[in-house]
Amino acid sequence: MSVPSTPVVRARFRNGLEVRLKEIHTAPLISFWVWYRVGARSERPGITGISHWVEHMLFKGTPKFPAGVLDRAISRDGGLWNAFTWYDWTAYFETMPADRIDLSLRLEADRMVHSLFEADEVASERTVIISEREGHENEPTFRLGEEIQAAAFRVHSYHHQVVGDRADLETMRREDLLRHYRTNYVPANALIAVAGDFRARPMLNRLRELFGPLPKKSRPQTAVRSEPEQTGERRVTVEGPGSTTYVEAAYRAPTATSPDFFPMAVLDSILSGASSLNLFGGGLSNKTSRLYRALVLGDLAAAVDGDLAATIDPYLYGVRATVRPGVKAESVLQTIDDEVRRLQDERIAAEELVKAVKQARALFAYGSESITNQAFWLGYSEMFADYSWFEGYLDGLEAVTPDDIQRVARTYLRPSQRVVGIYLPTGDSAGA
Repeated sequence: MSVPSTPVVRARFRNGLEVRLKEIHTAPLISFWVWYRVGARSERPGITGISHWVEHMLFKGTPKFPAGVLDRAISRDGGLWNAFTWYDWTAYFETMPADRIDLSLRLEADRMVHSLFEADEVASERTVIISEREGHENEPTFRLGEEIQAAAFRVHSYHHQVVGDRADLETMRREDLLRHYRTNYVPANALIAVAGDFRARPMLNRLRELFGPLPKKSRPQTAVRSEPEQTGERRVTVEGPGSTTYVEAAYRAPTATSPDFFPMAVLDSILSGASSLNLFGGGLSNKTSRLYRALVLGDLAAAVDGDLAATIDPYLYGVRATVRPGVKAESVLQTIDDEVRRLQDERIAAEELVKAVKQARALFAYGSESITNQAFWLGYSEMFADYSWFEGYLDGLEAVTPDDIQRVARTYLRPSQRVVGIYLPTGDSAGA
């Protein structure tokens, strides 16, 4: 069955700004999101990480809303706010008591146009972001993931991490940030998503009053180069601090709008446990998955997980295992291969399929409950498809058949279509 849903009000202002409104009167809260169709996918060598850096700069305030004042105002009103940058988008949100939401509306309308990029703040944030990247580099899984991604995408801009390359973070200028902001933070490249305790007509009128007068500019065109077909397995080995070995196999995966995405979501549930597509969704136990039983219960790995993402362009489906001491990485990889081959060669039993779909449904429902989650999905689904994708998600899972699972396993989980990465610890500490 489909997700129960109140009607979504859709609008587009003359300056190109899109609006999605969903009334939910279960609690006196409103979650307000502004989504921009810009992220790491839109970047090129020389400015990698710029979308993430600009996101940071928008918290430095405007002449009307200085940063410190805004923090205190939102906290005083009992709200929370944050922002996220990913490959296909950048998003800002506030979840506030319903009678205090106008602060959020005024803030977002103002910083879409009037954000300050003062030279000293840019310099200060350069240090912050480089430190953030260095923190990531202390994590073996980040180091391994970065090398796998670079090997998987040699042409497409999914090649680099969202945080950006160190070389670019050290050389980008204030003018680069401003250009990126003024080009991409325009109404025609943005979508507002609001869910919660409000009436649609007054909310739409207020949004039109605040955002409608913003200057009309053309939506930027992102020139994304298609990744050539991979013609054989690629392998990377990373050596670094620590005492734990990691193994990751990253397979080519379909786009979110591909008919194969739903079978892949169920396959993920069967193989490694369902992936959460929601930033706030958390996770469920994967102890019934095939790889958990084979690797963790088989004393080969301390943990195993999978990762499937909803993206505009074909991305990756990753399976990562934390190798137990004394176990060889190749033994873990061989076990992964054996379980993948079972999916390709043997038709899955109906009972296991039902259990996998149930798990994927439960995780999806868990990540769709709160007002903030509902507003998230209202905008997030529009970044790679539209809201009907979210509304039809459960039906899409239910329609998956054993033949679908076998077909996508044979299509996507081929050695020639993957990158294998192994992290070998040197025994040194990260600080060293």
